[in-house]
Amino acid sequence: MLMPDSCFIRFKNSVKSIKKPPKFTYPFYYEPHELSKIASLELQEHLYENHNWTHNFGLTENEENPTGKMFGVLVVENESNEIGYLAAFSGKIAGVNLLDNFVPPVYDMLNNEGFFMKGQEEITKINKRVRKLELDPKIKAIEKELKIKETQFENEIKIQKDQNIELKKRRKNKRYKAAVDLSTEDYVKVNETLSKESILQKNRLRHLRVDWKKKIEKIKAKQNELTLELRLLREKRKTLSVKLQNRLFDEYHFINTEGTKRSLRSIFKETPQGIPPSAAGECAAPKLLQYAFLNKLKPITMAEFWWGAEPKSAIRKHKHFYPSCQGKCFPILNHMLIGLAVDENPLLKNLAKEKEIEIIYEDDVLVVLNKPSDLLSVPGKNIKDCVLNRMISRYPNASGPLIVHRLDMATSGIMLIAKTKEAHDHLQRQFIHRTITKRYTAILDGVIDKSSGIIDLPLRVDLDDRPRQLVCYKYGKSSRTRFEVVGIENEKTRIHFYPITGRTHQLRVHASHFKGLNTPIIGDDLYGTKDTRLKLHAAYIAFKHPKTNKLVRYNATENF
Repeated sequence: MLMPDSCFIRFKNSVKSIKKPPKFTYPFYYEPHELSKIASLELQEHLYENHNWTHNFGLTENEENPTGKMFGVLVVENESNEIGYLAAFSGKIAGVNLLDNFVPPVYDMLNNEGFFMKGQEEITKINKRVRKLELDPKIKAIEKELKIKETQFENEIKIQKDQNIELKKRRKNKRYKAAVDLSTEDYVKVNETLSKESILQKNRLRHLRVDWKKKIEKIKAKQNELTLELRLLREKRKTLSVKLQNRLFDEYHFINTEGTKRSLRSIFKETPQGIPPSAAGECAAPKLLQYAFLNKLKPITMAEFWWGAEPKSAIRKHKHFYPSCQGKCFPILNHMLIGLAVDENPLLKNLAKEKEIEIIYEDDVLVVLNKPSDLLSVPGKNIKDCVLNRMISRYPNASGPLIVHRLDMATSGIMLIAKTKEAHDHLQRQFIHRTITKRYTAILDGVIDKSSGIIDLPLRVDLDDRPRQLVCYKYGKSSRTRFEVVGIENEKTRIHFYPITGRTHQLRVHASHFKGLNTPIIGDDLYGTKDTRLKLHAAYIAFKHPKTNKLVRYNATENF
């Protein structure tokens, strides 16, 4: 399978009859070319075979804590005009980053003689010492003593404050009684006595605070003495980690067809975050292109696929193709693809240019419309044609913000447009208080074993790959969807979704994630596989009319 001293892999079967693509794959949105599909299938066959390494991909029931991996293939042409391909994986497999049949990393951080592993060894020693000190009985004891004393301090202060409040009430009553019953001279004497009592109580509280602070500061001084080494070690560890990471970023150099080299740090300096994210440069795509450029191999087409069990948060299906990630790969590949003829970004094309918006209902304050698929709700970074701009043109005298809510570009169906500010506010309140009923129709790419239910999965944006969403129980926002199966058609499931919340990509993630329905919506190019369109449609809405306050209902039948 492998040529001597090379990672160039010849196809097992002839591919001479397959026409090469005129341009290289746009890596962030693509349909795999036939050549890259064949290369992927051959690589997958290789992954099924026995190896001299073992990795827990989670493909059998006995494997615990599985770790799936993203693999990539790059179809290339060598100097002898032979067509073959390169293979790569993201990160490490079986704890290593160098394996037969796969291109090497851009920089071998796992080289035992390299600075990174030596630096990691030093940090590991610090970690061991830190853990030992953290478990030191003396430190544990002083921490416990400090906590007890701080609790006692809070309790005694509270008791004293409560006493002061009660005594203040009594003094107030005494003053009132003295003002009524006593002469002016006697009242002055009583008031002076009560004022002295008040000062005395305040002084007691102040002295109590001072005494307790002295006790606590004494314990903290002892704690600082005991934890001095621990604090110094933690600071040293932090400094070493930052220094090590920055040097590592400087060691990663990426080349392009023009021969220009740039370090990871210089590439990301031009991005909004300014610094490379963790593991940048370790993805399959940069590894493949780096090897091709360094070995005079001409890139033809590429593809990346997931191999193994689905991760807990992101949606990755076994053997499914995925684009390169935005956060880690976009800046690197932008540099590496300079000088290479690359397919245009399909997302820059306005696919809805010739599609019309259907008006379902209209009056002087409200419009109910049926948005076609592929039309943006609001302007995008590159495409300005959208529902909002079309409505601005159609209703130039409207006083309201017009857009009340949004649909994903790929989703078709009902949207509400408010012509006045009052109507907009009225409808917005209904959305906020979740009194509006919406029903979506979708077709899932398979048959599910449930007829109805509620999906409850918290969502947040994938910071490394916007606009994808992740299931995240720590930082995600609550997202809930009720569903009912309508029927089974040609081994596909027609389903109704009733969103209880309204998060970005909620229905798409709830359908595809293995903790949801584990069956993506047909045509979902983010969480499933591409098709002629995303088969998701906002088919029904019920709300109170902003002018009459009467309940109204509207339907828009899906065309799939």
